Amino acid sequence: MKKFTLIILLITFVGVRSQAQVTNRNAVQATAKMVKFFPNPATTFINFEFQKIQEKTYSLQVFNFLGKKILDLTELTPRTQVNLTNYTRGVYIFQLKDKTGKVVESGKFQIEK
Repeated sequence: MKKFTLIILLITFVGVRSQAQVTNRNAVQATAKMVKFFPNPATTFINFEFQKIQEKTYSLQVFNFLGKKILDLTELTPRTQVNLTNYTRGVYIFQLKDKTGKVVESGKFQIEK
């Protein structure tokens, strides 16, 4: 009887664990990236491609590694190119914000010169 109970508990545990893995996989898929950017590292320009974006409802901000805002774009198109000729070499952080100012997505890119 103890072996039977142990087997039932083991089967239940494995079933719950596999269900949790499926739920976690679905959660990762639900938070798909809205921004693709390339090339990275960049030299003279960087392209931002926005998935499922409505114009004038999002803004893109770029900060240097010290936190100083370098760029603030409010009129975005599905593919936006940023000229980097006046930027210095280093790591930069971008934030995509919705119309309320909430950060929807962020990331970092590198400039090499």
